[in-house]
Amino acid sequence: MIQPAPIPPASSVSWQRNLAVLWFAEFTAIFGFSFAFPFLPLYLRDLGVHTPNELALWAGLSGGASGFALAVSSPLWGAIADRYGRKSMLIRAMIGGGVTVLVMGFARGKVDVVVLRFIQGLTSGTVAAATALVATGTPRHKVGWALGILSSSIATAGAVGPALGGIVSAYTHNLRLLFIGGGLLLLVSTLPVLLLVREPPYERRAAAASPALAVLRQAGSGTLAAIVVLLVAQGFLQMSFSAFQPLVALRILAHAGNDVNTITGITFGAIGLASAVAAVVYSGAAKRFGYLQVAITTAVLMGLAEVACGVVPSPITIVFAGAVAGFAYGALQPAVSSMIGLESPAVVQARIFGLAASATALGFGVGPVLGGAAAAETGLTVGLVIAAVLAAVVAILLAVRGREPAR
Repeated sequence: MIQPAPIPPASSVSWQRNLAVLWFAEFTAIFGFSFAFPFLPLYLRDLGVHTPNELALWAGLSGGASGFALAVSSPLWGAIADRYGRKSMLIRAMIGGGVTVLVMGFARGKVDVVVLRFIQGLTSGTVAAATALVATGTPRHKVGWALGILSSSIATAGAVGPALGGIVSAYTHNLRLLFIGGGLLLLVSTLPVLLLVREPPYERRAAAASPALAVLRQAGSGTLAAIVVLLVAQGFLQMSFSAFQPLVALRILAHAGNDVNTITGITFGAIGLASAVAAVVYSGAAKRFGYLQVAITTAVLMGLAEVACGVVPSPITIVFAGAVAGFAYGALQPAVSSMIGLESPAVVQARIFGLAASATALGFGVGPVLGGAAAAETGLTVGLVIAAVLAAVVAILLAVRGREPAR
């Protein structure tokens, strides 16, 4: 029978050290993902999917498969994390992601890619696991800043990974190497977590045995309603951005000619770099104007940028509009995560973040399928407009039903 992980003395755990190690580990893990996955539509083309409509459809299916599986598995992993510890769940997610991405480099066709993406969703989820670990071990008044720092690692890796992936694919003309290399990087990312992260103490069994719903109701002051609103917003946020990403790659494919690999890498590099900058600087704006106001404003900005990507006429303007969307997402995502962390009682945080990961994953599953199907039937511009409408839903939901959490 699995036993709960031992709890180290509070004085022996440094949240700053954990944050630094997790920053590096998540950078390595997300670098592994982003080194390969922006090129998934191009990889599908190499595997025999050639017509634009069919390519849009299969890119959406492969993107959605992982999200649907992650939506199912995330609450389970969150409950296990509350019972047995967050660190072990992060290691599990990195290993699961690493193995599936590595094997994807040996896919024989489009069906293999979709199946492996589904398995990846069942076994991975590094961001949710790392977020729960940071939120639990960070002093309350530092949670927003710490999650912004963690998000900056994700966004920075999202900038560097596609840029280097584009260079490697342009030089080698072999997209399989990107998936093999990305999988190996994910496996390497487990080492600093395994060796250096020390999980902080937190109340385990008595509270963790209670249903999360009961704990939230006992918290009072509208906590349950506030978290429900944030979880729904999290789902629509990811639905918008995950619909946007493959459609941008396809839009570049339609306009970039022979330089498509390089320009795809540059575009996703710009998106990631802008996200990294926003993840670091957003906390200053949140302190001045509040998390809620930052989230509403950036949701509107993201929607406008997504529309622009669908109508601008050249690769250069697509890169710029994509960077603006990335900047907005880079502030919006940690702002919503910070509000979830500040609203959630510590004893059920991993379960709440598991539900947040499930909402994110559901959006990640529905978004590419919805955008890909719309693009396949009516064109890329309509698909990108749909992504923008989903971002507008986030802004409206937070403006009408959201609240600023106590700090």
